[in-house]
Amino acid sequence: MTLRIDAHHHLWRYSEEEYGWITRNMAAIARDFLPEDLEQVLSSSGMDGSIAVQARQSLEETQSLLDFAEHFDVIQGVVGWAPIALPEFPAVLDRFRHFQKLKGFRHVVQDEPDDAFLLRPDFNRGITLLKQYGFVYDILIFERQLPAAISFVDRHPAQVFVLDHIGKPRIRERALEPWRAYIRELARRDNVFCKLSGMVTEADWAEWGLGDLQPYFDVVLDAFGPERLMAGSDWPVCLLAATHQKWFSTLRELISPLSVSEQEMILGGVATHVYSLSGQDAGTPKPCEL
Repeated sequence: MTLRIDAHHHLWRYSEEEYGWITRNMAAIARDFLPEDLEQVLSSSGMDGSIAVQARQSLEETQSLLDFAEHFDVIQGVVGWAPIALPEFPAVLDRFRHFQKLKGFRHVVQDEPDDAFLLRPDFNRGITLLKQYGFVYDILIFERQLPAAISFVDRHPAQVFVLDHIGKPRIRERALEPWRAYIRELARRDNVFCKLSGMVTEADWAEWGLGDLQPYFDVVLDAFGPERLMAGSDWPVCLLAATHQKWFSTLRELISPLSVSEQEMILGGVATHVYSLSGQDAGTPKPCEL
């Protein structure tokens, strides 16, 4: 039986200083979200486990997520943050490499003022080290940064990448292009996987419906196929537009025309494979076989 994995969520002890990106119109998430809360929402949504993803760019948060994962079995993996572009990154990798539940790293590239940040030489030098440690890299960007992401991925053909939040298309504006063209091009690289997450918060928070999401789901399904898509909630950020249960109910409706085996890939099989949740080698990109 394939485990149901929420491949993208966050945990935090909230403070205004540390989470300045949570603005006044985001009151629903301006509080603590801890593993006990996570266990409840996963159970209510029929999910078995999860991947905790960084929300702050600090090694302290990475360690905190790993501590949570050590004490809560439902957290099956962690995508943390580390100073990939800095000279001390190799030492950081040596420090963290022994944590079995550390599966990869992410940088909040979407907040970088330079849309070509992913092409910086110092950042790419750091990325070249991930493969030898078996770590995945999660790509967090806006639509406008997709061209740089394509060039970035081409520099690392053996590295496993995961595109977060389907590349953040402008769903609220009902704009498919140029996002669709970029996604189709990026998906031609078979070492890139994609998370079905973050879609409701790119739509109109108060008035989105299945029809708003369908065209974007159709694009990534056609581009990546179910063997390179994974389900993620982006909880608690998703609470700005939908509960955890509402999102997974919507996602299950989106994937309902697929075969049972294809649905199982998206709901847990691909995440289990990519993040080595059952001891598989994430350092070797290959199609997910269930």
